[in-house]
Amino acid sequence: MSSTEDFFNHIRNGHLEAIKSQLETTPKLLETQDQRGSTPLLLAAYYGHKDLVHLLLKKGAKVDAKDGSGNTALMGVCFKGYVDIAKQLIHAGANVNHKNAMGATCLIYAVTFNREDIAELLLAHGADVSIKDAKGKSALDHAKEQDIQPLVKLLENK
Repeated sequence: MSSTEDFFNHIRNGHLEAIKSQLETTPKLLETQDQRGSTPLLLAAYYGHKDLVHLLLKKGAKVDAKDGSGNTALMGVCFKGYVDIAKQLIHAGANVNHKNAMGATCLIYAVTFNREDIAELLLAHGADVSIKDAKGKSALDHAKEQDIQPLVKLLENK
């Protein structure tokens, strides 16, 4: 196994001390990408490793780096539902209105996966409810299609 593969395995498993050690000896690992184009920050966020996300941001990871589909770390946590990590990423300057290759935004992900708490957080930080995905649907359209009434009400009031 290469040192890069080993590094990404440590990221997925949340091995904070191993990551610290590897970044000390090979700082360029911070901006490497795995076979799907995911960066260490994106994977740490996706797997819910809050302390690792903090470390990677502190070391200078690019908060809006994209994977092969154009998804960012913030998009991943909107899908997974990690509010604390979403707050970290937003505090670090993550773009709440970034669109991936399919035109989806963080808010569209939060709505699609019924993450009301994250949708509220995104709205409080400037998420644009008018943005439509590649199919021409807004976050409100997705909420209505899935009949998620609390999100419909939240978005209709914005």
